[in-house]
Amino acid sequence: MGLEIGIEWLTLIMFGSLLALLMAGLPLAFVTGGLACVFLFILGDAQALNIVPSRIFPLMTNYQLSAIPLFIFMAAMLERAGIINDMFDVIYKVLGGVKGGLAAATILASTILAAMVGVIGAAVVTMGIIALPAMLKRGYDPKIAMGSIMAGGTLGILIPPSILAIIYAVVAEQSVGELFIGAVIPGLMLSGLYILYVVVRSYINPRLGPPIPVEERISTGEKLRLLGNMSAPIVLIIVVLGVIFTGIATPVEAAGIGTFGAFIVAAIHRKLDWYTISEACVTTLKASAMVIWIMFGATIFVGLYVLEGGQQFVQDSLAATGLGPWGILILMQILLVILGMFLDWVGILLLCVPIFVPIIKALGAQAFGLSDPNDLVLWFGVLYLVNMQMSFLSPPFGYALFYLRGVAPAEIPMSDIFKSALPFLFLQLVGLVICMLFPQVITWLPRLVYG
Repeated sequence: MGLEIGIEWLTLIMFGSLLALLMAGLPLAFVTGGLACVFLFILGDAQALNIVPSRIFPLMTNYQLSAIPLFIFMAAMLERAGIINDMFDVIYKVLGGVKGGLAAATILASTILAAMVGVIGAAVVTMGIIALPAMLKRGYDPKIAMGSIMAGGTLGILIPPSILAIIYAVVAEQSVGELFIGAVIPGLMLSGLYILYVVVRSYINPRLGPPIPVEERISTGEKLRLLGNMSAPIVLIIVVLGVIFTGIATPVEAAGIGTFGAFIVAAIHRKLDWYTISEACVTTLKASAMVIWIMFGATIFVGLYVLEGGQQFVQDSLAATGLGPWGILILMQILLVILGMFLDWVGILLLCVPIFVPIIKALGAQAFGLSDPNDLVLWFGVLYLVNMQMSFLSPPFGYALFYLRGVAPAEIPMSDIFKSALPFLFLQLVGLVICMLFPQVITWLPRLVYG
């Protein structure tokens, strides 16, 4: 038998060394997996190493996860086919005459983009390249311009088909379809809050978001013609989400339909060639491999921690705080936001959800005023997704901030990018609180669909 270490010390050593290595800039996938193997070797015997294949194999053979590469591929195809540029162009010309209209157009385009993509980086970078120069050229306040790009970009986590939702559902053993449907209203609500904020601010102070000059505006007939250009990708989104919501197809089958549809859309836009397909394949390979490796590593890490009694330790520690169920839930949310400043989303999901979900289940649905235990996991899942959105915007390490830094003009200081995120971070907090206080926001639509 290996060493005997108290669980308090083990928690400190395991998570301490994890943070230290991540700070050193090593990739999360190999840090979690590598550390787990080291600890397995120290704590256990040869038998304990069996945990490695036994944790990884169920993930390798998990049917739900095959939706991930398909959705990433669909997004990559649409991006390569230039759909995203066209879409911004359309929404931009339709809304340009409104005060703050371009910022609203950016958020709206990001919302539609989120329904096609499900990955954050793509949306922020693309919008940063297309929308930011357009807004700055028209005299928009840089903070409103950048804030709306980052806030809109984070919607990809929430609005289906979100990759994060698929992984959460697999880890929490929940239906992917239900989680998708539960996230729709909170996603649209946040999108609405962002748009309201930029438009109201621009109406109060038109210098922040001036409307585009009259000579650049277009006629109604022209607007309708432009919307016609967008019909193919929009139909694709409606079909993909429609088959999931009506229950005709599972999310994996829907992803297959979406991928096939992306080929057709690319063909309609005359962009279907070998170069486009190979680029999309490489993007998909890189992104999926990263996600899956992080899952492998983190699942062994958490598996070992739970095996050593970590689950019970966390549960007892939370109970010892003397907080009620709501206190524990709020504490979890705060922990997630703090972790979100340091770790990436797949990592947080795999480190926290396996430990948090059983605790939430143990507290029971009644504790939060919910009637059905199934609603409880769904509700917590969507709260988790909204929370992860916040982690993308929260300084100092929010991913969205750095994605934007990569494409923003050099003369804009990092401090301005931080400041531009704060009002939107506050709006996300408002959204999170609404979802916590009114679980119906999340549970109403899945009930309607699944009865």
